Amino acid sequence: MSITDIRQVLGEGAGGPPVPRWIERRPNAVDRWVYRGGVRLVALSTLLVLFLIGFFLFLKGIPAFRSQGLHFLTNTGFQTEPTKTGPPVFGIRSALTGTVVTSVFAMIIGVPVAMAAALFISEFAPARLKPLATSLIDLLAAVPSVVYGLWGFIFLSPHMVGVAKWMSVHLSFIPFFHVSTPLFTSSQFIAGTILGLMVVPIIASISREVFSLTPVAEREAAIALGASRATVVRRVVLPFARGGVIGAIMLGLGRAMGEAIAVAIILSVSFTNPYHILQVGGTTIASLIAIRFGSGGQLGLAALLAAGFSLFVFTLIVNTAASFIVNRSRSAAAVEL
Repeated sequence: MSITDIRQVLGEGAGGPPVPRWIERRPNAVDRWVYRGGVRLVALSTLLVLFLIGFFLFLKGIPAFRSQGLHFLTNTGFQTEPTKTGPPVFGIRSALTGTVVTSVFAMIIGVPVAMAAALFISEFAPARLKPLATSLIDLLAAVPSVVYGLWGFIFLSPHMVGVAKWMSVHLSFIPFFHVSTPLFTSSQFIAGTILGLMVVPIIASISREVFSLTPVAEREAAIALGASRATVVRRVVLPFARGGVIGAIMLGLGRAMGEAIAVAIILSVSFTNPYHILQVGGTTIASLIAIRFGSGGQLGLAALLAAGFSLFVFTLIVNTAASFIVNRSRSAAAVEL
């Protein structure tokens, strides 16, 4: 569109407003250089901050790595002070396993609920209900973690005992659901359920936005060919939003792995049986840092920072894998088109 066309659209010369100067002024080489340089500077600053965080955690955690070596990844306890029986022995195997178990269980619970909510708001909800449902989903994302933790400990945990008992009786042949003691409160099962509820707003909000970006022309073309609304969702909306949905799920997974307060309120710290989700006790790296921070002396602080560095690296690996999957999804969608 030329400046003359813009003047005609705005009605200048016929009582309309004057054309702004920034429209008439075309960007020159200097403007483009400044813009590109600014964008690159912001991107490099983000990478620099990320690197500095990892470097700080690694540097402060060196005493812990020196003390335990590779056993830091395989030891189950977290005794950072010498005892009468021997030197300090600590590691993150139980905490790392608990992080993975609770996060995966949270995704099993949260992803179907979030996808159903996002599809309902985007595709099936009445026009008058959409703003209210969207506001409620966004409001859930603003609830503090401590509120989720207290609600889970006081209200949800007693109501989940019956479900845990049923699972321990009928699914005990699966090692994950085997229970050695008949206690079902404060377990990784309840913690994973709370984490699943906490990631629902994040995944649902992002997925809803991705679903709404589906081209209208493709929707109308499918409807013109006789497709039902469910077929449009299955054949048009979901394939188009596949990359964005995977990104939303991975973002929710990162949120679940990094949650500390809610998990610390629900779980009683235990470094045994990390694979039994119905067993009382357990821990994650984030909750371990929150509970043990300030105790254990200088070596204890170094051990917690080393655990934070391990969680940082693990999360970075997960996000990198998610980016690879998203890019592959986009490439596959482009090939199909």
